[in-house]
Amino acid sequence: MKAMSANINEQFAETAFTSQSGIFDKIYSGNTIVNYKRERVRAHVLQYLPAGSRILELNSGTGEDAVFFAQNGHTVHATDISTGMQQELKRKVALNGLEERVSNELCSYTQLDELKNKGPYDLIFSNFAGLNCTDELGKVLSSFGALLKPGGMVTLVILPNFCLWETLLALKGEFKTAFRRFFSGNGTRAHIEGVYFKCWYYNPSFIIKRLKDQFDLLSVEGLCTIVPPSYIEDFAEKHPAAYKFLKTKEDKLKAKWPWRAIGDYYIISLRKK
Repeated sequence: MKAMSANINEQFAETAFTSQSGIFDKIYSGNTIVNYKRERVRAHVLQYLPAGSRILELNSGTGEDAVFFAQNGHTVHATDISTGMQQELKRKVALNGLEERVSNELCSYTQLDELKNKGPYDLIFSNFAGLNCTDELGKVLSSFGALLKPGGMVTLVILPNFCLWETLLALKGEFKTAFRRFFSGNGTRAHIEGVYFKCWYYNPSFIIKRLKDQFDLLSVEGLCTIVPPSYIEDFAEKHPAAYKFLKTKEDKLKAKWPWRAIGDYYIISLRKK
């Protein structure tokens, strides 16, 4: 029954993201805080990633990160369950002449045992909470070891169970948003382009515990802990001085307790033993 429910949720998520695929970049590319998040994630990855690495990307979306890493000398196998996102990725790869560096495969991260291109890889990478769209994250994590080289890395960007900025929205009376992560045991409803699906929240301890036998923790960084989440529209444009101040503070405190685990997201990296 659980497997059937998970498959149905994935189908809804696939429909939602395929519906948004054609306009995804237009919606988010001009968002200052979205661009800040991408820069932070990429800088985090590059501090650990050897030159010329092979990357397996999960929930690769329209290929923004795949193109970035390919242009920086890496090769990327980009996977997603959304046919629309895969089409956008292939278009973007061709536009940038990166066919030799970026391959793609329509595959769910819950079925990585069926992956045709099994690597081995230097890095498994998942950005912007794609892995929050499953209640089977433990199953996903258990498949990583076989796909990585010795010393290979995992870098994931995940939504935790508590977000400081969201909780503060209770002061504005937005109780549903403020406390949605607290009551998410059976999944919280999300929607894109009118299609509803569920997402779940996971703290860093969940990932560390399930990977501890095969992986050593490298670091955890909070993302949009002090800087507001990107859905607080035009904050950076309306309050440039405040945004600059908060960004400076977050860049300084991102890896310190408690800031590393109470943001809208966190970035976690581990290395295979």
